[in-house]
Amino acid sequence: MNEPAQRSGADADTRSHGVGAAASDQRLLRGARARRTITRHAVDVASLEGLNGLSFGRLAADLGLSKSGIQTLFATKENLQVAAVEAAREAFTDAVVRPAEAASRGVARLWALIERWIAYAETPLFPGGCFWAANLADFDSRPGQVHDALFRHQRDWRGLIAGELRYAADAGEIADLDADLAAFQIDAVLCAANTALRLGDKDAGDKVGHVVDGFLAPPR
Repeated sequence: MNEPAQRSGADADTRSHGVGAAASDQRLLRGARARRTITRHAVDVASLEGLNGLSFGRLAADLGLSKSGIQTLFATKENLQVAAVEAAREAFTDAVVRPAEAASRGVARLWALIERWIAYAETPLFPGGCFWAANLADFDSRPGQVHDALFRHQRDWRGLIAGELRYAADAGEIADLDADLAAFQIDAVLCAANTALRLGDKDAGDKVGHVVDGFLAPPR
């Protein structure tokens, strides 16, 4: 006599569990969307005012969200700053690195990286220009997660340039050179070009091209 009732109760529990799981999934999706919106705006603010200019209250006011809701998502300002760095890195990769991968390795890909970087700074992808140039100096002597995230990107970017220079030299496209030193110099020129562009120097991109061209002399 109790078996149908037991089955009915089990079915109800299953349905209840399914509804609860669906509601939980929806909350997770909304949280993920909110997090993406907040971090993308945080990147824009930090490109103009630096990562130290970020606060839960500022972002809440800008986006029409609750301060407590943003704080629930990130917990600390440092977590928010790191999330902004990672979002900037992802946007940079999509705009500069991935499109350049279509070019052949060596000189062709190096030029593709440089050209995509110039477009990234000239357009610009972020309101304040290069996100890294705007923030590296503030954290160069401040140990912590934000410092590590910023410098990990810089290390990887220079490593990418050095890798293409090394490949080009090994393939006989250019003369042998110290690839790491050349990558350091090219990165420094790109940072200088970002500042020049922000100050209205429309020829900064061409100047970068001339400097990079100097590293690409063919072997004798």
